[in-house]
Amino acid sequence: MADKINLAEKLDGFADHWAPRIVARYNDHEVRLVKVEGEFIWHHHDDTDELFLILEGELDMEFRDRTVTLSPGELIVVPKGTEHRPCARNGEVQLLLIDPKDMPNTGDPATATVAVEI
Repeated sequence: MADKINLAEKLDGFADHWAPRIVARYNDHEVRLVKVEGEFIWHHHDDTDELFLILEGELDMEFRDRTVTLSPGELIVVPKGTEHRPCARNGEVQLLLIDPKDMPNTGDPATATVAVEI
């Protein structure tokens, strides 16, 4: 049975940064919420694109040749194999991510923060 998910309530349930939380699953994908602040590491994903939807705050998505600034209600899809670095330089940013099941957030399971279900 399908139930609604209140994103604001889920976001209120955690405070740590760069630690994705799984709030829903569909097919072989996970809908994840994450709070970020500061700069993440440069990384890429060999086998999948990555979708970032900004819920609150302003995010800079850095690429080696440019920076794209995203505001609430905007999204970006980073193509597979593209090196990138998300940065939240103006305070906390709240994001919704749609990722393939078990995808490591750094592109490398050895360095990734494992997404947990809430």
